Amino acid sequence: MTDLYLASGSPRRRELLGHTGVTFERISAEIDETPLASENPRDYVLRLAAAKAEAGWAAMLAQGLAPRPVLAADTTVALGDVILGKPADAPDAARMLKLLSGTTHDVLTGVGLRTSAGVDVVLSSSRVTFMMLNDAQIAAYVASGEPMDKAGAYGIQGLGGLFVAELSGSFTGVVGLPLHETALLLGRHGLGHLAG
Repeated sequence: MTDLYLASGSPRRRELLGHTGVTFERISAEIDETPLASENPRDYVLRLAAAKAEAGWAAMLAQGLAPRPVLAADTTVALGDVILGKPADAPDAARMLKLLSGTTHDVLTGVGLRTSAGVDVVLSSSRVTFMMLNDAQIAAYVASGEPMDKAGAYGIQGLGGLFVAELSGSFTGVVGLPLHETALLLGRHGLGHLAG
């Protein structure tokens, strides 16, 4: 029997969620990801994680599916209070990578679980330090296509990991689904390996 629905199309999140011990099916949940005026990155990712979980719950009800909890997540890269989401195009990806070059930035992932009792959210916060990147390195990475669907225009689990000089926090959180925080969240609701 399926334990929950995953409101995400990310293959990385699907793979990571499989490690938690839950069985799941994907459900579509599209929302507007535009930051609110003066919204800080932490509030932004928690709001989007909750909104995606709510959208998944609404889709479940609308489709007449068997009622199950809905899990969703959102990841953003923050340079100070500047939110770096997914790049709009190749020049935007190059712009973001130039901003991150030689800096330490935050990667925030909010995870939301919608049940019949409401939405429960948790936050994973990691610090990532990039090496200095030259224009040729940025151009080659952008040309690989990897940055295009990633917050902050890089994937730590792929070629982008070559740029990471230091990581403090959760590797899986930077990838897009922090296993520790997600397992604790699921466990609070009687799901997964840490359910007790």
